[in-house]
Amino acid sequence: MFTYSEELFSDFHKDTYGFRPSGSHEFYDATPERKQEIWDYTGDDFVREQERERQADQRALADFEAWMEKCYEYAGGGATREDVLRWMTDGETFYHQQCVEHWVYKQGILFTDEGRALVKELMDIVTFEEWECA
Repeated sequence: MFTYSEELFSDFHKDTYGFRPSGSHEFYDATPERKQEIWDYTGDDFVREQERERQADQRALADFEAWMEKCYEYAGGGATREDVLRWMTDGETFYHQQCVEHWVYKQGILFTDEGRALVKELMDIVTFEEWECA
């Protein structure tokens, strides 16, 4: 059975590295001083990972905006944002909100404020198909 601090470390490790530490991880048998060192090291990694994710989000948002700009250019003027989003999602099949979220996820922006706003916007733009059971 893990102590509260060991459960916290397990959660922190998962948030940082994407998986829980094994039961044989050094943290569980370390001295309090070594546990603090491991915690601090994991914290440094967590900060670096958050920054890497923030930069990846910014690149994905820039790529998405560039794609939208190309669509506006191809339209030759007069196209609305709704028109452009409809063209961008043309050829996709949407059955429910999860499909819309998946489309935004594939753009790499679902977990950004802009991505969440885009999901709401697309919910009023895309055409939903009826789900057919075999």
